[in-house]
Amino acid sequence: MDMQKFRENAWNGLWKQNTGLAQLLGLCPILAISTSMVNAVSLGLATVLVMAMVNLAVASLRNFIPYEIRIPIFVLIIAALVTMVDLAFNAWLHGLYLVLGIFIPLITTNCIVLARVEAYAAKNDALSSTVDGLMMGLGLVWVLALLGGIRELAGSGTLFSGIDMIVPGLSAIQLFGDDYPGFLIAILPPGAFFALGVLIAAFNWINQRAAARHRAHPQPAAEAPAAG
Repeated sequence: MDMQKFRENAWNGLWKQNTGLAQLLGLCPILAISTSMVNAVSLGLATVLVMAMVNLAVASLRNFIPYEIRIPIFVLIIAALVTMVDLAFNAWLHGLYLVLGIFIPLITTNCIVLARVEAYAAKNDALSSTVDGLMMGLGLVWVLALLGGIRELAGSGTLFSGIDMIVPGLSAIQLFGDDYPGFLIAILPPGAFFALGVLIAAFNWINQRAAARHRAHPQPAAEAPAAG
């Protein structure tokens, strides 16, 4: 895998084809679990792990999978690896496992995972497919982190609430003081839609500004070599 392809995969996953802001995939966990930054990032990292492993497995086995039954086999592979991640959370991060609940097993049906397997891993080599899954997952993580941070900060005035479930001894950061009344709608379902809408609007605005700058200042074409 050359550096150019790595950069392309990274740019597509982190920004251009961002699953949360550009493709609008996996909205159920994005909206449901992003009530705090810790919860959102934890589910995002679980999804990253699953996507990287699934893409690696499918890309390695793609030549042995009959085309006609590829989707059931993909789902079976995803379900097996999600079960491994679910059991790992239950064993080593039990408090967080209880908070995330059904959303870890539901990674199996997350259209982000199956979409990347079908669109990329089933057609490319193992290394580039693993990088693609990793970058697509990390693109989801930063969206979840930002969304969870905004909702937690507005809703309760804290950041990193629940961090003690991952690192015992650490506690949340109280930014607005103990007397902050909280903005209840921020941590309710309507707040998730409002916050995600703002992020999508900002994402589109940044892309439009970048496209306008590119049109105003186009890159000069490389000069053709002089004829000998």
